[in-house]
Amino acid sequence: MSNTKLTHLDDAGAANMVDVSEKAATTRQATASGQIQMKQETLDLILSEKAKKGDVIATARIAGIMAAKRTHELIPLCHPLALSKISLDFETDRELPGLRITATAKLKGQTGVEMEALTAVSVACLTIYDMAKAVDKGMIISEIRLLEKSGGKSGHWQADKS
Repeated sequence: MSNTKLTHLDDAGAANMVDVSEKAATTRQATASGQIQMKQETLDLILSEKAKKGDVIATARIAGIMAAKRTHELIPLCHPLALSKISLDFETDRELPGLRITATAKLKGQTGVEMEALTAVSVACLTIYDMAKAVDKGMIISEIRLLEKSGGKSGHWQADKS
């Protein structure tokens, strides 16, 4: 690890929001992913767009976008950010069976957008669960992780392909 000091703790160990006022504004982007596993019948119902609560994927996309924009209200010490982009993609995986969700957040600013991308994926998965739980309470949300980030002092980072 190149930096072993936690940035949100001061010298006395108290939690603090990081002061980013002296950091350069750069284009920053982060991509995160996650998945939700379910019964095949549940996946078929979601894909048919005939779920009782409505279009599950469209609703989950909007929920993910809204969550990314409000990450600072959910995660202590996150900065409120003016995102220039947040997008969510949903991929059907019949072998799972379930859905794989990828979110990308972007801005030009003084701090990264990893938490926004991760929050978008998490809330999209939770929304899918909420909308389909009447037919499948055993759905499993998993594999939520950062795939890639760019910009800022630390530059580009990409997760192992494993």
